[in-house]
Amino acid sequence: MPLAQEIETFLAGLSKADKAQVLKAVASELLDAYPGIESHPDVCGGDACVAGTRISVWVLEQARRHGVSESHLLAEYPTLSAQDLANAWSYVRSHRDEINEQIHRNEEAVDRGQVPGG
Repeated sequence: MPLAQEIETFLAGLSKADKAQVLKAVASELLDAYPGIESHPDVCGGDACVAGTRISVWVLEQARRHGVSESHLLAEYPTLSAQDLANAWSYVRSHRDEINEQIHRNEEAVDRGQVPGG
């Protein structure tokens, strides 16, 4: 049986209060979902990346802050699409403190002579 059907069967046996709690948890998770952006603990130290790549959102944002154009980013990262950049910029708008911290952390690593992101 496909997982979605198993979940539907499981939900059918829950009380309305329990269903509401499950719905709240799922909705909360979806509100922080950004299509095309992923974060995995074992990829780039858990920093948000463009899906299917090791290109961190903070790297793209730092480049943009330094005046690098979108066309240049697309040329430098040929696996990226314009939609990937739009997804990254959306993520940055909603996670500005996180991105600022990642940029700061990596700038400090460079100042100490360490490999960024390492």
